[in-house]
Amino acid sequence: MAAPDPIQMQKFLSGVDYPCTRDKLVDHAQSQGAPEGVLDHLRQLPDREYDGPNAVSAEFSRS
Repeated sequence: MAAPDPIQMQKFLSGVDYPCTRDKLVDHAQSQGAPEGVLDHLRQLPDREYDGPNAVSAEFSRS
């Protein structure tokens, strides 16, 4: 499956409080109506704490 656009992904993470864990990112994106493709890709990120949107984008583009 191709990765969703990082800009699209960040749209669904707008307003999330950093630092936060992968699970909190998934929960927030889901509450913002993110499609399954975005949620699936977020679930594949390493399970760690992210300190901001740039850290998420960096991992997102690697996976």
